[in-house]
Order: sequence, then C-alpha cells, then structure tokens
Amino acid sequence: MVFSFFKRKKKEEPTAELAAVVQELVRTQEEEAKVEEHIASEIVNPAEDVVIHSESDPISKVEPEVTEITHGFEATYMADINLETETELTPEIKEEVAEVQEELQPSRKLSWGERLKRGLSKTRDAFGKKLLGVFGGGKIDDELYDELESILLTSDVGVAGTMHLLDDVRRKVSLRGLKDSTELKTALSDSLVELVAPLEQPLQTENHQPFVIMMVGVNGAGKTTSIGKLAKYFQQQGKSVMLAAGDTFRAAAREQLIEWGSRNNVTVVTQQSGDSAAVCFDAIQSAVAKKIDIVLADTAGRLPTQLNLMEEIKKVKRVIDKALPGAPHEVMLVLDANIGQNALNQVRAFDDALGLTGLVLTKLDGTAKGGVICAIAKERPIPLRFIGVGESIDDLRPFTAKDYVSALLD
Repeated sequence: MVFSFFKRKKKEEPTAELAAVVQELVRTQEEEAKVEEHIASEIVNPAEDVVIHSESDPISKVEPEVTEITHGFEATYMADINLETETELTPEIKEEVAEVQEELQPSRKLSWGERLKRGLSKTRDAFGKKLLGVFGGGKIDDELYDELESILLTSDVGVAGTMHLLDDVRRKVSLRGLKDSTELKTALSDSLVELVAPLEQPLQTENHQPFVIMMVGVNGAGKTTSIGKLAKYFQQQGKSVMLAAGDTFRAAAREQLIEWGSRNNVTVVTQQSGDSAAVCFDAIQSAVAKKIDIVLADTAGRLPTQLNLMEEIKKVKRVIDKALPGAPHEVMLVLDANIGQNALNQVRAFDDALGLTGLVLTKLDGTAKGGVICAIAKERPIPLRFIGVGESIDDLRPFTAKDYVSALLD
C-alpha cells in the first residue's frame, strides 16, 4: 500500500504542474487582453476606476488601499518648502516639522556649489584626500601612476574609466612637459572634465506638449521622491505638471505620489485597481485634453534580472506610445549612488531594454562612490540630467561637469 501511494502521487505531480503553468498562461493572456482592450477603446476621459487628484480634490477624500504615509515623509517635505503653518497638521507633525526645519536651516544659506562640495564630501575624502599624496611633490614616474591607478579604481571610476584617465593624463604630461607631481592635479582635473562633459546635457522639454517623462529604476533608488522634486523644479520654470501613479505594486507608492501632488498643487492620476500601463495611458489622455506641459509617469521598481518584469515595463513604454505617438519623450533611469559599480550594470540593463535617454543620480551625499559617474561616462555616456546631494528639493539640480570635478578635487 505504501508503494502504491507514492507511485500514484508521483504520477499526479506532472499534471498539477502542467495545470499551474496553463493557469499562469491564461492569467497573463487575460491581463494582456485587458490592456489591449483598454487601448483599443481610444478613450479621451479617464476610465471609471481612474481617480484624478488635483488641488481642488483634497487628499482627505482618498481612501488608501495600503499603508498610509508616515509622519516623517510629510514633515520632511513640509519643512522643506517652508510651510510653517498648516491647520490640518497634528501637534506631533508640527513639532517634527519644526525639528526638520531647524536641521535644514544651515544648508539653505549655502550656494549650490557649496552644497555640492558638502554632498560629495565622502567621495572627496576617499578620492581627493588620497590624491594629496600623489600631488604632494616629487618626480612623475611609473610608481606615481601606479598609485594614481589604485586610487581611481578604489573610488569606483571603473577599469575602463581608469585606463582612459591614465592614458589621457600621460598624454597631457608629455604635451605640456610637466615634471613635478604638483602639476599633475591640473592635468587630472582637465581629463576628468573632458571625460564627464558629454553627460552634461540639460533636459529640453519645449518641443512637445505634453512632454512625457517615463521614470524607471529599482526599488529604493529614490524614484518617487525624485518625481516630487522634479515636479517642483518644472513648476519653478512656469510649467504645468501632471503625475501618473504608475507604481501599482509597492505598498504606499500611490499614496506617496498623491501626497507629493497635494503639496505641490499638481494633478495626480491614479487607479483604484489596474496596471501601470493603463494608469499612464489615462494620464496622457487627460494631459492632452488639459494642455499640460509635463507628464511624469511613475513605474514599479524592478531588478534588471527580473526578466518578466522587464518585459512588463517594455509593454508600459509601448502603451505610452499608443496613447501619444512618439512618447515617452524621455526615459529616465533613477540610480542610487550608494551602489557604486552596480549602477553601471543597471544602466546597461535598462538601456538595452528601453533605450534610456537620461539619468538621475541620487544620494551622492551618502556615499564614497561618486566616482561611478566617470564609469558611466566612459562605458554608457547617457546624459546625466540631474544629481541629488541631499533631502531638500533644492538639492536635486542639473548636472554640471566642472562643478562636479571642482567639488571632487578642491
């Protein structure tokens, strides 16, 4: 009897596995059919389950489906934009706002160059201070170049970037007839600027209305927060902005984006249920009807190794193109500077899948791996649109090659 039992169970297992595979295929086909049906309808107004949140539609009307926003998020943002009085705030949040404002006050007095130097202090400690020994005087020889090579590699400049910089510095030393290592700093500075200069391409949004920016990246890179800061950045340029809450997977992502929209007086398009592609489709249709200047489309975070999710984000891009031919006009990857050389791997994977047109590098203030910009410049010179060196809205700024190198070496 025991033998018979195991024999029978063994025969049933392949059938169960096959049934599970068939069920998964059916589910995937049903999801694809829903999206295609949604696209084919060529709607102008959002679907019934779409919710458009604007300044006239308070956040209090939204019934969260998942975890609510923490007080820390709200307090940090409100302190950042100097909202010192707000009748709806609880005493606890008001106290936290005051504390955050006190912490932010010293940095508000600094220029962008000073903020950048402060933000890159960890990288400069690991990179710039080590170079003092190289620039300290003495003969320029092979031993000095070996030391410089070691410093560049340990600062996440990458092998290709390091070899390029060393060859370029050697060439400059030869052409300029440099003899003393104290003169090497200028040569290295010039080589660094020349290497990262191709990344300095400010984002131009005037050629399309609406200009659709598709935001992508892995979980935790700072994508949703960057969207909120970019919304404020474009508003300061006098542009109207709409947000598409396309991250339908992460807990509280929808509510977080709604909160950003509420505080910025920006319309946010969401769905009570549905996928990222459908949300982006409805947002673009609404933006066209309302003549909005900028659409920032959030998407769910994913790892490059999750092939099924990478295929899904390709579908999101195709749906955006069907909603507005030629869109998205910018596919922007948000990178966390703390991951160093892994950032380059992410750039490769997302670029191969989507054809990236821009990058945002966040959290430069929390890492000693800021040299990864050089690695990206050498191997995948995709325009670095913005860099972030702090929590404040003003700490996300367009990338400038000279400012970056100056903050790194001075």
